[in-house]
Amino acid sequence: MSTSARGGVLSASTDVGPVTLRVADLDAMLAYYRDGVGLELLSHEGGSAVLGRGTRRALILEQRAGLRHAAPSQAGLFHTAFLFPDASELAASVYSVARSFPGSFTGSSDHLVSKALYFDDPEGNGVELYWDRPRSEWQWDGDRIRMGTVYLDPNRFLHENLSKTGAEHGVQGDAAVGHVHLKVGDIPTARRFYVDTVGFEITIEMDSALFVSAGGYHHHLGMNTWQSAGAGTRTPALGLGEVTIDVPTADDLGALADRLAHRSVTARNDGRTLSFEDPWANTVRVRVAE
Repeated sequence: MSTSARGGVLSASTDVGPVTLRVADLDAMLAYYRDGVGLELLSHEGGSAVLGRGTRRALILEQRAGLRHAAPSQAGLFHTAFLFPDASELAASVYSVARSFPGSFTGSSDHLVSKALYFDDPEGNGVELYWDRPRSEWQWDGDRIRMGTVYLDPNRFLHENLSKTGAEHGVQGDAAVGHVHLKVGDIPTARRFYVDTVGFEITIEMDSALFVSAGGYHHHLGMNTWQSAGAGTRTPALGLGEVTIDVPTADDLGALADRLAHRSVTARNDGRTLSFEDPWANTVRVRVAE
């Protein structure tokens, strides 16, 4: 049993797995994430499609034609953030989206630990495409990381980082979900759930936002109330289906199951996967890493 499995903190090897989105128009969403972002179609069966890079799954699209879009003020997904291994692969993805879906760009920032460019997919789900600076360049104040929001010129970023191969052939290397940002109703409740119960560690905390991680990453999950302050329990809607968190061992999963039970959080447990809902009915699935 790992040390982390015996305590109340998630293992340092914890990571984010694929995100599931409920979508109305599967073909349009497939085109955006495949032809724009540069993910590969790994499987497509009926109303469900899985995308990723290589054998690593990053996004699951499930067609739910009977559902409607939630109001922006409701809890749910703020954005899914896809992490690229270097600036040139990020530039290839950004260029591809900008060329194929020119109206979807919403902004760009240098966050000191990363460079990020933001988009909305065809159904209004937030998308972040980003690249991390080396961890040796990150700065910490104790256990809180220094992040900022500095303007990043998207055209200059492409000019400096887009290769001929990237412009002609798109993303060639890895891409995976690096973090997920959620809309929640209030930050103290989010802290009690995701930190005190699930076992993430705080990296940034503000009145309107909370960033948490495992193993010293800048953040695996972000939560904010910028649009959703006071939001209650979600009702079924298009958008976020579930967030997947990968832990390294069955012992880690068992320790989390114990913490959830101690806090009276209902969870479905098959020995390899725990599924439960946060206080706003955002579904979280924690599994032993594949």
